[in-house]
Amino acid sequence: MADSQGKVRIDKWLWAARFYKTRALASEAVQGGRVHVNGNRVKPARDVREGDEVQVTRPGASPTTVIVRGISDRRGPASEAQALYEETPESIEARERDRLMRRMAPPPPGAELGARPTKRDRRRFDDARRRSRG
Repeated sequence: MADSQGKVRIDKWLWAARFYKTRALASEAVQGGRVHVNGNRVKPARDVREGDEVQVTRPGASPTTVIVRGISDRRGPASEAQALYEETPESIEARERDRLMRRMAPPPPGAELGARPTKRDRRRFDDARRRSRG
């Protein structure tokens, strides 16, 4: 539901646009400096309006830059949430570049070992070791 004045708190908007699962997490991210509106660090009570540029930095991902296209103070379905913003082409390009880099990166050490041995595997290994000793 759109606000009558066309503005809503940034933490509430981030929650409604589904950038964060809870409003508390959105507020914490804003206070932590991981959200900028029009290039400026803001506080959770800062109003966001249509046309504002919001940059959100989430852990383990490149910053996402979006243009506010709609205002809502309630959390609705994902289809409604996606209508609240438009991601910039630069942000999309950076996200795709990061995705390709992660795909091309070598696997972490130990990944080729597979799953952990089961209890049955450990017992077989111990039996084989005992037999080879004596």
